[in-house]
Amino acid sequence: MGKRYYCDYCDRSFQDNMHNRKKHLNGVQHHRAKKTWFDQFRDSAAILHDEEIKKPCRKFLQKGICDFSPNCRFSHMSEEELFNLKRRLEEQRQHKEDSEHRMISGRSIGEWLSKREKKKAALGSKGDLKTKEDNEEDEAERDIPQQLFSIPDLPPSLLPPPPGGWRVSTSTEWG
Repeated sequence: MGKRYYCDYCDRSFQDNMHNRKKHLNGVQHHRAKKTWFDQFRDSAAILHDEEIKKPCRKFLQKGICDFSPNCRFSHMSEEELFNLKRRLEEQRQHKEDSEHRMISGRSIGEWLSKREKKKAALGSKGDLKTKEDNEEDEAERDIPQQLFSIPDLPPSLLPPPPGGWRVSTSTEWG
């Protein structure tokens, strides 16, 4: 039977030889499928820019269907969808400005980590004797930079401890 070539963009396979592969890769169907695949990764700003330039598709507005679908040179977005896209883009821009402002106003993560390492090294050389100054420094160490809280979906091992510390179980639960 021979080797078969599977095209991920088109979700089809065919006998793999130079003629068939070249014919497929240069085909209109493959180019459309490839464009559709990469369009799903475009950022909101590029999509908004393209949609604002286009005129509305009359056929899509009248019937709700266009024969050209994603390859249509006219816009298939409603006014509401364009408004939502603009709003989402504005929210993203505002969030980015807020996080940049927090980085400027607060101390950086690098500074926080280096200060933390110095404290640990100093504690290691002193031993376990804690003074009032050490307790104040511990409070400052808990002052975690806000940038760390803005990272979404951190794994549990990287989350900062809760304000009261971790709950310690005295019984053996794993028996």
